[in-house]
Amino acid sequence: MGRTCDICKRGTQIGQNVPRKGLVKKKGGTGSKVGVRSKRTFKINLFSKYIKVGNVRKKVRICSRCLRTMEKVAS
Repeated sequence: MGRTCDICKRGTQIGQNVPRKGLVKKKGGTGSKVGVRSKRTFKINLFSKYIKVGNVRKKVRICSRCLRTMEKVAS
């Protein structure tokens, strides 16, 4: 698989860039206008880590959220 976490299976998500132009009315402008939306990707923050599964040391690609949770459980 590509950029996915081996534990929670999260991967790259698709979204949009939304450019906002103009000064908002609250700050004395005429109001903000939304420009042309373009596609973009949100990539997951992956780390390569060796973890022990039973008696075997295994290399996994793990996201930062799962890594934080594992550190919390281990301590």
